[in-house]
Amino acid sequence: LQMRGFCLFVCIFALICALLKGCWISVINPSHWEICGFRIHGQNVPFEAVVLDKSTGEGVIRAKDKLDCELQKEHTFTIQAYDCGEGPDGSNMKKSHKATVHIQVNDVNEYSPVFKEKSYKATVIEGKKYDSILKVEAVDADCSFQFSQICSYEIVTPDVPFTIDKDGNIKNTEKLNYSKEHLYKLTLTAYDCGKNRASEDVLVKINIKPTCKPSWQGFNKRIEYEPGTGSLALFPSMHLETCEEPITSIQASIMLETNHIGKGCDRDTYSEKSLHKLCGASAGTVELLPAPGNSANWTVGLPTDNGHDSDQVFEFNGTQAIKVPEGVVSTTLKEPFTISVWMRHGPGGREKETILCNSDKTEMNRHHYSLYVHNCRLVLLLRQEPTESENYKPAEFHWKLDQVCDKEWHHYVLNIEFPAVTLFVDGATFEPFLVTEDYPLHASKIETQLTIGGCWQGGSARMTQYFRGNLAGLMIRSGKLENKKVIDCLYTCKEGLDVQLPEEVASAVKVEFNPNQSSLSLEGDDIESFEKVMQHISYLNSRQFPTPGIRHLRVSTTVKCFNEETCISVPDSEGYVMVLQPEEPKISLSGIDHFARGAAEFESTEGVTLFPELRIVSTITREVEVEAETEAEGEDDPTVQETVVSEEIMHNLDTCEVTVVGDELNGDHESLEVDLAQIQQRALEMSSSNVGMVITGVNTMVNYEQVLHLIRYRNWHTEALFDRKFKLVCSELNGRYISNEFKVEVNVIHTANPMDHANNAMVQPQFINQVQHASMDLSGHNLANTHQASVVPSAATVVIVVCVSFLVFMIILGVFRIRAAHQHTMRDQENGKENEMDWDDSALTITVNPMETYEDQHSSEEEGDEEEEESEDGEEEDDITSAESDSSEDEGGEQEDQQGSTRQQQLEWDDSTY
Repeated sequence: LQMRGFCLFVCIFALICALLKGCWISVINPSHWEICGFRIHGQNVPFEAVVLDKSTGEGVIRAKDKLDCELQKEHTFTIQAYDCGEGPDGSNMKKSHKATVHIQVNDVNEYSPVFKEKSYKATVIEGKKYDSILKVEAVDADCSFQFSQICSYEIVTPDVPFTIDKDGNIKNTEKLNYSKEHLYKLTLTAYDCGKNRASEDVLVKINIKPTCKPSWQGFNKRIEYEPGTGSLALFPSMHLETCEEPITSIQASIMLETNHIGKGCDRDTYSEKSLHKLCGASAGTVELLPAPGNSANWTVGLPTDNGHDSDQVFEFNGTQAIKVPEGVVSTTLKEPFTISVWMRHGPGGREKETILCNSDKTEMNRHHYSLYVHNCRLVLLLRQEPTESENYKPAEFHWKLDQVCDKEWHHYVLNIEFPAVTLFVDGATFEPFLVTEDYPLHASKIETQLTIGGCWQGGSARMTQYFRGNLAGLMIRSGKLENKKVIDCLYTCKEGLDVQLPEEVASAVKVEFNPNQSSLSLEGDDIESFEKVMQHISYLNSRQFPTPGIRHLRVSTTVKCFNEETCISVPDSEGYVMVLQPEEPKISLSGIDHFARGAAEFESTEGVTLFPELRIVSTITREVEVEAETEAEGEDDPTVQETVVSEEIMHNLDTCEVTVVGDELNGDHESLEVDLAQIQQRALEMSSSNVGMVITGVNTMVNYEQVLHLIRYRNWHTEALFDRKFKLVCSELNGRYISNEFKVEVNVIHTANPMDHANNAMVQPQFINQVQHASMDLSGHNLANTHQASVVPSAATVVIVVCVSFLVFMIILGVFRIRAAHQHTMRDQENGKENEMDWDDSALTITVNPMETYEDQHSSEEEGDEEEEESEDGEEEDDITSAESDSSEDEGGEQEDQQGSTRQQQLEWDDSTY
């Protein structure tokens, strides 16, 4: 009974010790034996039992080390007491029975919550409210229920439309909008029930996905085009979003809007006559609306776009018209003939608006032929000339066309081969819907007047039927019809859409272009093949200097689905192509700009060449970034610098004009001439007037150089002419790029009469001095042009030269006389020193002896001419030695002796020292 009570006491005591982390143990010894110790049974028990009082058996259980609830929350082991035994050696030691001890470790909130993931991501669709977008979860390493539980979560990021509950579920508080925000980034934290915050916050990314809308994806709205780079892909990464709707077929049209560029699109801006020639039209074409100039001044008063960046167009405001001078077009057109014009016309009025009219000049108001617009109809009036038969004949041809009044540019060509008339509009053929007949005109001797933009009423001497709109390229070609190939060439744009179909999809998608390639249509049933074709559509501008600006782009798409009721609708995609400004060329003219020629050359049949060494060079300048390395403290420091780089380019010219500076040419005794055969050989044209000469035609700069080298100036009455000045200007693209003004001054050398100027032994030679102009080093191309000029002798200059020559002669004569007086003393000193005393007579180009007879003077002139030629051949020698001069004089003396010439008074030259 006592042992049972003892065991019960030990158990209760162990429970108390577990709470106190150290227990007192007391063992009752009924026989008053002493308790010597306690023994704990178990593996790796982190406790020990110590006796406090042997007589009473009191002891304590304590931990060997610090306990960790997270490693082991409870400990269970057995304990046994033993006495000290009998005798000094402790024999017959008695042990108690074993008692079980249970110890529970209390927790301390030492750990903070930790999220299971480093970050969280989710994607939601706009316009919806979610109960739970995603769930985050954190854990706590504490062992107790109180400290290991996560009691709350919190969104740290302020002002976001999201909330989170205690279980970690995130939801939105309002409908999300993709256009407002594409991505939300939230920072979250967690708390355990002991109010410990998470050691690290967690990042949550929520992507907002727009509501699925069928559309083209991967389409850049702005596409930049660099001139001269060829084709540029417009949709390289484009694909169609169908929202998983099954598609049976798809159609798309791509529109490139170029109506605001030039005459409907980007075309070469040469003159219409040059364009006809480039397209292969035969000769005989007359341009009725040329660019204003000296040779065509009847269009000066019309408003134009100045021919820059786009075509030369003329505006008619309904109050003005122009008269074409006589002789430009034949009054009686030979059949067949062609009329072509570019026209942009707005809403039509009730009154007739005349484009071209040929009517009586005086007395009457008869219209012989005219082209006009009336109620959005294009009408050609063609009255037949008087004939023997007075029968009705076709006289008016009517076409009803939408193009006439749509305010867009269109190209009209009328091929007239009476009684048949064919109209081409933008390359397409149209037949007249109405033809009216009339009697031929009555015979009359009244002259006719050709007008543009209105019709001349000869009876009242005034203009009527004014045109409102824009015209350009009005041409008449008599004697031959324009063929379809030329018409298509004139209308074809230099820019447009292009597509290179991959072989694997060429048969799967049908592609069609409109005539000017400003739009194309696609049709297919396989989306993947369709997308590949779209990705190969490109923009191309073949002009060397395209018109810069915006070209709007639109993609319209139609799809068909298996279920027609739920078939998707694809909205149009819009963007634009930005054609960048091309590098503008600088056209430079250089050569000899000042020279003199004898009067005889001006009067000869060949005349004087004005531009013998003319050179035409064109350059472009651009800024580039280059890396420059500079050494600083022993280290290379690369820096980026901007430098100007220029390079020479080749392109065509279309006009070079030579203009007289000063008085106009007098056709009675002067003219500008050129070899017409050479002009025609290079497919150029020439026109001349009393103000100069104009060479036109699209050709290379080299060919223009060669032709300009052939231009000659003649004057067969030069008695009162001392100089003439001319100006040369060349241009490209109908005046879009213009060269510098190259001015040439030509002086006339009049030969003086030897009897009137006895002191002038030699005629002044023709000479040219080179003047070096400022040069500019352009990226390795030295474009310095050595312009040559001349010092031109006039009458006053000749007199001055004669006087100076006579003075020099007298000085030399005095010097030689002094030297003759001292010749005996000088001879001994000068032996062996032939080269010590050299006379610098390089500036003496004329030697005059006033005591010579006319014959001697004549021989001296010939002798002087020979010396001048030798001097010109040896320009690199700076000085002529006295010995060489004496030798030349001796030879001349011998020649004079052989010729038997005599002198009234002969000078003796002391050449003993030479």
